Amino acid sequence: MDPQVEKILKLPTKQKIVILVIALAVEAFALLWFVYRPKYQELDGIKAQLSTLQNEIDEKSRIANNLPRLQREYDQLNMELAQALTELPNSKEIPSLLTNITALGKNAGLDFLVFRPKPESPKDFYAEVPVDINVYGSYYSVANFFAAVANLPRIVNIANVSFADIKNVNNRMMTKVTCLATTFRFLDKKEIKDDKKKPVSK
Repeated sequence: MDPQVEKILKLPTKQKIVILVIALAVEAFALLWFVYRPKYQELDGIKAQLSTLQNEIDEKSRIANNLPRLQREYDQLNMELAQALTELPNSKEIPSLLTNITALGKNAGLDFLVFRPKPESPKDFYAEVPVDINVYGSYYSVANFFAAVANLPRIVNIANVSFADIKNVNNRMMTKVTCLATTFRFLDKKEIKDDKKKPVSK
């Protein structure tokens, strides 16, 4: 028999119990430190991964549940964009739009004295296209012209309206009208880039 074991067996019972308790405590500590602790840490990691996956599932479920509403919003935005595109012409459509405005004035019975496009004024993603207009005709013709311009599918603002040389001609009140008609157009990507490259005037 091992001499160390023989020594332990010859010890008094109280000492044997103490040695046994110490041995059990060391074994329990070893089990806790080398077996239970790594497993506990692994379990914590798995719980964290599970929580992350659950959050992803919840988020994707929320998106899936909102998909019909998001699709409706997307379709609505596309419709609004299409409407905006019809109201803001591109540069190729500006000449025909200005031609339409003169045609509306002539159809209303006005004589054009001045129709002078002014330099464009670029903004963030669009440009203002102002036109000085000077016409001659009756009040009724002027009102019809402004109403026809307002009903155009494109945006055209009439501002700075002034009346001059008001006179009665054959029981019709005739006048000269000066105004500023402003329409708008989208800037293409190249124009927006070029505009940003321009130095800011101080």
